[in-house]
Amino acid sequence: MEIVDILQVLTQGEDSKNQFKKKIVNADSLAHELVAFSNSLGGKLFLGVDDDGEIVGLEQKDIQSFNQLLSNTASQNVRPSINPLTEIFTIDGKHILVVNVPKGNNKPYQDKNGVIWVKNGADKRKATSREEIQRLFKQSGMIHADVTLVDGVTIADLDMSYFKDFFQKRYGKSLEDQEVPLDQLITNLNLGKDGLLNITGTLLFSSFPEMHLPAYIVKAAVFPGTSIATEEYIDSRDIVGKISDIFQKTINFILENIKHIQGEQGVNSIGKPEVPRVVLEELVANALVHRDYFISAPVRVFVFSDRIEIISPGHLPNNLTVENIKAGNSNTRNPVLASFAYQILPYRGFGSGIIRALAQYPDIEFIDDRDGNVFKCIILRR
Repeated sequence: MEIVDILQVLTQGEDSKNQFKKKIVNADSLAHELVAFSNSLGGKLFLGVDDDGEIVGLEQKDIQSFNQLLSNTASQNVRPSINPLTEIFTIDGKHILVVNVPKGNNKPYQDKNGVIWVKNGADKRKATSREEIQRLFKQSGMIHADVTLVDGVTIADLDMSYFKDFFQKRYGKSLEDQEVPLDQLITNLNLGKDGLLNITGTLLFSSFPEMHLPAYIVKAAVFPGTSIATEEYIDSRDIVGKISDIFQKTINFILENIKHIQGEQGVNSIGKPEVPRVVLEELVANALVHRDYFISAPVRVFVFSDRIEIISPGHLPNNLTVENIKAGNSNTRNPVLASFAYQILPYRGFGSGIIRALAQYPDIEFIDDRDGNVFKCIILRR
């Protein structure tokens, strides 16, 4: 980091990645800062700097004392331990210490009392909600939402006729011919455990998933203009059922509400949709398979006069960017669900869906909204 960069940060003020402190002498206080940075995107502590960005400086003995405090705190008061790096800078004859805390790979990090701290703007706060803590575990790859057990949903809730047909098609064997009991088979397939279905098992194979997981549906609407800020809409629908049903109903909803172009076809032809069906299939399948199931919110599909929006709960996972996914990179957020999806939906799971959609219809924008924690596909209508 160059001095000119430091001065720019001090001028701009504190934010989620930069914190100013005159001095820190308390191990607990320091641990809270380190944990919050590690659980978020990482960041820098500027010591010897007032809250308003004014450089007050540190004495040499203060720097030595803090380095010892930092070493002890990072190894003993932060769990799991971390390895922050420090640099000393001299600006206008005054010494400041910059502590670089990397984004953690083993989230969630805790202080010695087991408290999980996260950044909240320029400040920090305790993480208390179950969803938030689960997301931190998910970011470390320790748990996945799709295998979370669903309270009260048992094997008795399976749509057995549908499940038998799927099993026969996927494995080429009859369910009745299996030697293991049904509850053990469900466990072996990673669809549940101890007689309960998980999110994947419930969404794919239960009779009425919306009764147990009412947030994991698609809310669809058609608006007459270009804005959602209107009291009028042309059509509105809550699309429920198994994922296979939701997928087909969502595709049909969009197709019913966009133009069909006659082209060179005969007058009795229904025409081709203005957006190719394969494009809609790729994007809707991605929304259902890759959404964040730790977030209790529906996928939303809006049809406007100039565009179609498909909005998924959860921004792109880990280090994925819009540029990455347009190049074919992928990171499976729900690995068990994805492993079944390619047998049920037109989903291939190779990171090629976005590439295929763009090849068929280039007028698609992608927005990774990390502040709003959503991912948007915007299909521009020609």
